Amino acid sequence: MTLITLPDTLSAVEITAPGAPEVLKLGRRPVPAPAAGEVLVRVAAAGVNRPDVIQRKGHYAPPPGASDIPGLEVAGTIVATAGDTAPWRVGDSVCALVAGGGYAEYCAVPASQCLPVPKGWSLTQAASLPETFFTVWSNVFDRAALKPGETLLVQGGSSGIGTTAIQMAAALGHRVFATAGTPEKCAACEKLGAERAIHYRSEDFVEVVRSLTQGRGVDVILDMVGGDYVPRELKTLADDGRLVLIAFLGGAKATVDLNEIMRRRLVVTGSTLRPRPVAVKAAIAQALLKNIWPLLESGKIRPVIHATYPLAEAARAHALMESSAHIGKIVLTV
Repeated sequence: MTLITLPDTLSAVEITAPGAPEVLKLGRRPVPAPAAGEVLVRVAAAGVNRPDVIQRKGHYAPPPGASDIPGLEVAGTIVATAGDTAPWRVGDSVCALVAGGGYAEYCAVPASQCLPVPKGWSLTQAASLPETFFTVWSNVFDRAALKPGETLLVQGGSSGIGTTAIQMAAALGHRVFATAGTPEKCAACEKLGAERAIHYRSEDFVEVVRSLTQGRGVDVILDMVGGDYVPRELKTLADDGRLVLIAFLGGAKATVDLNEIMRRRLVVTGSTLRPRPVAVKAAIAQALLKNIWPLLESGKIRPVIHATYPLAEAARAHALMESSAHIGKIVLTV
């Protein structure tokens, strides 16, 4: 193990009890020692994500072996390594996907889940990348297999996931449509590359999408709403279309027409990223490095950060996340 001088303890945001944002409090924890194949990152910034909110409420326990400290993505500097962590060395700046522990001054990370900070990006900007980029690539391009020439509908286009999916798919040459809840959010989606943003409070996304595609529908839908959106989404898909569910903010149950799924060869699938094995996340990291990192460094995809808060103000960050007033990402700075 290669080490530099480190403190014995760190500041971290703890969930003192399941509940409202105010249960998030700063506490002291031992600095973690990286296990074999891991690096220890001195955290400069950590992204805030919807699963953090669900964990805070007591509904999303960390996977076995993961830290109970919230936070699924970090950016910072490697200060220690253990075992084979090639190509990473002490002193490298990285951003990384983690299964927990991000809201802290130091975080142990599997080396294979680290990615370089894109050229020209700050550590704060880089902290906004891993969770949403890993999720979008895994679901839109791996599970749903969005192919050249195909179209994508992003539900919740102004969210962190949504702004990522819009930019990623548009930068790769796809027609992208999105839904959002205010005219301001719709305008933001279109600025990021959506051909048309649909104001779901005043428009029917089924009718709008079918009109825009001359009745054909879209090939892939990325959905974090679930509930009664699902049967409507089936009507929005083209034949052989794929619906990918990554959350169910609108409800975990839906009634669907199985005949429609069979007759039009539709696929309904979904996934969660956090409990998946390190090897799976490592493969996603390599796909992002090859296919997406050049787009970040060229400026074709840019950071969308709505607000930053100091680590001690994690409760304010969670309150903003729950208000859904933000466009893009929320980041904690350490």
